Amino acid sequence: MPTHDTSTGAQLRALTRLQHIDSRIDQIHKLRGDLPEEIRDLEDEKAGLETRIQNIEEDQEETAELRRKADRDIKEAEQLIKKYEEQQTQVRNNREYDALTKEIEAQKQRIADAEAQLEATEHSAEQFERDVAEAQERLQELDDLIDEKSGDLENVLEETRQEEDALKEQREEAREQVDKRYLRAYDRLRNRLRDGRAVVQLERGAAAGFAVPPQRQVEIRQRNRVIACEHTGRIIVDSELYDETADELGFETTHASAI
Repeated sequence: MPTHDTSTGAQLRALTRLQHIDSRIDQIHKLRGDLPEEIRDLEDEKAGLETRIQNIEEDQEETAELRRKADRDIKEAEQLIKKYEEQQTQVRNNREYDALTKEIEAQKQRIADAEAQLEATEHSAEQFERDVAEAQERLQELDDLIDEKSGDLENVLEETRQEEDALKEQREEAREQVDKRYLRAYDRLRNRLRDGRAVVQLERGAAAGFAVPPQRQVEIRQRNRVIACEHTGRIIVDSELYDETADELGFETTHASAI
């Protein structure tokens, strides 16, 4: 059995009280602005940059190995050329001389290929150094930005944490006073509406920017039915109830358009 008043009037009051609390929590979250999302974006960029630096360093190591191999090839080819040239002075026929000449030409080509490899990797190594320097510079900028924005966020959190904790306790108590069927509808509206205002006040014949027919206005003031806006689905309550619940919570009364 429910432990709360399930009459329509009581439910309208409970829903309005819950909306006031949720609206105040929303205001606190707005104070933080886009800081949490900005910090996440910066951290994602930092992670991507760290991966890029790691990839560049791996490429650098591969390039360094290619350079070491090219150096070894040149030295080995030079030694073989010297050896073959010495052997040419001791050959006994043209066939052996020609065979050694071919070996010498092959080693010279090997040297030319290795030197081309060295030239290509030298350009790559210079580019790697520039890329790493640029990435590390940006990484330092990101660290500074993350520290700055994290500090700003922590200051806001510190200023609002106590109030938000108290509001969350009030919110749980307020939700317990709302019948489940109304609570489900309220939550659906909160999730669907961009501004999160599931309950709005009737003010000067309108609610949340939409005119309310006179007969509906009478019904809203009677508090015998839960009246929803035909345009938005928001629950409409009269201004007196709206202001009373705000006063009970110690909140400053605001116009519906300002919540």
